[in-house]
Amino acid sequence: MHTYEGMFLLDSTKAAAAWDDTVKQVHDILTKYDSEIVASRQWDERRLAYPVNGHKKGTYLLTYFRADGSKLKEIVSDCHLSDVILRELILKVHPKLEEQLVNQAMASNPNVDAENARDDDLDDRPRRRRRDD
Repeated sequence: MHTYEGMFLLDSTKAAAAWDDTVKQVHDILTKYDSEIVASRQWDERRLAYPVNGHKKGTYLLTYFRADGSKLKEIVSDCHLSDVILRELILKVHPKLEEQLVNQAMASNPNVDAENARDDDLDDRPRRRRRDD
């Protein structure tokens, strides 16, 4: 069994109405195929760059789980059948990075971290010279 990182893009209207039920649907898909959920949390709610199945906003669920690699195809196909999951991305986690990634994901706040990163980046970016100079 390997550890995988799953980023699930969820229907934000259904997630806002019943967050626990929405997360349970995702977890049920994973546990249906004997996956062990290591960590799971709401990552962020954002306006999407382009409409996905007619949705302009989505809520991200970050999940770390252990599963047999041969079961991933079935997990992905069940995600495609779900009316809550708009998209999914599942990546295999390197064993040396597993503990660090899980701890970081559960400790960080994406909205605050993104705002702080933007503020820091603006101050340190190089300035272009104007052609007139």
